[in-house]
Amino acid sequence: MLSVSFASIAIFFSKTQVKQSYSPLFLNTMSLYSHAFAGNPIRTRTPKQTEPFSPQSALQTLKTLLSSQSHEPISPDFKVLPFRKGRPLAGSVSENGHSWHLGWLNLGECRGFLENSEVGLSEDSLVYLGCKYEDDAVYWAIDVSEASKLVSELGERQFCFVELRTLMVATDWADAKAMGELAIAGHARALLEWHNLSRFCGSCGAKAVPMEAGRRKQCANELCKMRFYPRVDPVVIMLVIDKENDRALLSRQSRYVPRMWSCLAGFIEPGESLEEALRRETWEETGIEVGEVVYHSSQPWPVGPSSMPCQLMVGFFAYAKSVEIQVDKEELEDAKWHSREDIKKALSYAEYKKAQKSAAAKVEQMCKGVEKGQQLSADFSIESGELAPMFIPGPYAIAHHLITSWVNQVAPKGVETQKQESGSQSNL
Repeated sequence: MLSVSFASIAIFFSKTQVKQSYSPLFLNTMSLYSHAFAGNPIRTRTPKQTEPFSPQSALQTLKTLLSSQSHEPISPDFKVLPFRKGRPLAGSVSENGHSWHLGWLNLGECRGFLENSEVGLSEDSLVYLGCKYEDDAVYWAIDVSEASKLVSELGERQFCFVELRTLMVATDWADAKAMGELAIAGHARALLEWHNLSRFCGSCGAKAVPMEAGRRKQCANELCKMRFYPRVDPVVIMLVIDKENDRALLSRQSRYVPRMWSCLAGFIEPGESLEEALRRETWEETGIEVGEVVYHSSQPWPVGPSSMPCQLMVGFFAYAKSVEIQVDKEELEDAKWHSREDIKKALSYAEYKKAQKSAAAKVEQMCKGVEKGQQLSADFSIESGELAPMFIPGPYAIAHHLITSWVNQVAPKGVETQKQESGSQSNL
């Protein structure tokens, strides 16, 4: 069973009050945003080994720079993103008016901050992230969790190490550049967490050393030399649909905040196809038998526990062959069929944009040095009225896109619509 916790970022939505009407335009635009953590702008392609931007060439240049004391400008420019305990360095002000920006340091700045710290700046401590030809830049990440004094030193420059989940909610989901920065941070966290997990060879127990600028690792034992590559944990996430009665199956886990509902999801077991995993998970958790399966989209999900550096959420529409629910209480708190109209209303109740602005304000205050534990906002002013009976995760989650696509009858790419007796309708 998949363990994806939205509790820390859904508290706001659980307090949202019912409004008297909802906007179809709002529903349509929310479903058009790209997935969070996808669309990484510095990973469009891997440069050839002979290019100065390639991992191999950049690593050779890095070795030369680290062994010298020269501070002359270099080409390409090296930019470094520090992480502390899985949190990227971020600032609250950007030249283009974004709510936050990544705290890139040039190589000289990074060397200066780490010179007298517990973290050594070496070729093995830096991990290659990608490059931008138009900016003449190569990007790296480094884990500085052991450098205790770095927090206050960077704080003087109004930088702060911020939880990736907080940045995820704070990001303007309609802003392509901001979404690109989030994707870079997600990729970097996944790589660094994998490096922390892969310190030793799983075959012989010897030390595993970084290779190819941190893009893989290899056993240091000459008799073994086992190779290791970054880990990805594939997960199926599915919106189960009762086509005949025009309703969808949503579930709750005990970790969710009150009234939050989402899609079913689960890890793929060895020897399973995606479709088999989907059908098995749905049957085990709800007793529903699934027939037709239609692929929707996928999303990298690097904000899970550190033991799972990056999950890949693979989203589907799954059409039910049975409708009687038998909930596995060890896996789920509840599962129910919900009508299209009820889900549409739930989408209108949750004030996703307001939550995004609130999270952005939190990041700003953190970067300005608000003391830990101080309340950053007092529950916000909300309209009086009846509490919303249910809500779903925000646009940062693939579950949101699956649900809004079904609500708005937006067919996945490549899926043809079907003609029905009542007229032309989507297969959804």
